[in-house]
Amino acid sequence: MSFWLPGQYGSFAAIAPTPGFSLPLVTYAYSGRAGAGTVLPRGDDLTLGLDGQFVGQFIVPSYAPDIKILEAQPNFSIAFLPAYSEASAEGQLGGFDIDRSDSITGFGDLYPTAQLFWNPGGVHNWMAYVTGDIPVGSYSSSRLANIGIGHAAIDVGGAYTYLNQDTGWEFSGTLGFTYNFENTSTDYTSGIDAHFDWAVAKFLSEQFFVGVAGYAYQQLTPDRGQPPILGDFKSRTLAVGPQVGYNFTAHGVPIYTNLRVYFEFDTENRMKGQGMFLTVNLPLSALAKAK
Repeated sequence: MSFWLPGQYGSFAAIAPTPGFSLPLVTYAYSGRAGAGTVLPRGDDLTLGLDGQFVGQFIVPSYAPDIKILEAQPNFSIAFLPAYSEASAEGQLGGFDIDRSDSITGFGDLYPTAQLFWNPGGVHNWMAYVTGDIPVGSYSSSRLANIGIGHAAIDVGGAYTYLNQDTGWEFSGTLGFTYNFENTSTDYTSGIDAHFDWAVAKFLSEQFFVGVAGYAYQQLTPDRGQPPILGDFKSRTLAVGPQVGYNFTAHGVPIYTNLRVYFEFDTENRMKGQGMFLTVNLPLSALAKAK
């Protein structure tokens, strides 16, 4: 598991939020497998044939102050994650059979994020962000299934959104880089990675849009602490899939919803599977004014 969750940014990534408080709710589900011919490290242990399932609910209270920083709209948030994770491993290593399973229900790490949005008008929009991992979630190096990742991380990047309200076309791309700190429980450090989330959407009406989304994840520098037999153990994956979205109003307040499904391919040194994001954004300040 990487700190960066590929696919977490989709359409409208660089569109500034309305000033005030909001509460994005993101349901995430993933199911994947690393085949029996793939070797994966779990700290200094080796497992052959790893299956994993994960379901979590990101709760992301956010605040966009009605000010400008560097002529940009700022936004600050922190994400909480109650989740369920399960994993099973089977195979053979050094003459010993492996048949192990594990599951856990708990909370993930904390993920603070600061963003700046530039929306000068017209169809071009820009965003810069810095985010990180505060490793306080459910994690133990002796477990096969975890929710926290067991180490700190910092990630910086930016996004661009093309939004033409006349034609109904939208495109967004978000590029970032992650630096991982050492997992002191396992003396293991994952390398620096690059990631690119993208999405294309077409509005079929004022409220309803359809499109395609995808992501690319590529580790740039080697891991440190793995058994020498694994080499640099750089990981990568690509994914693509459909998306739909619907915007509606409640008491005159706009509510944004979006569903994205991803199918991974060309994966190396990590699990390959399917992921799903369901997003509902609640503008709390606007809802309070409407009451």
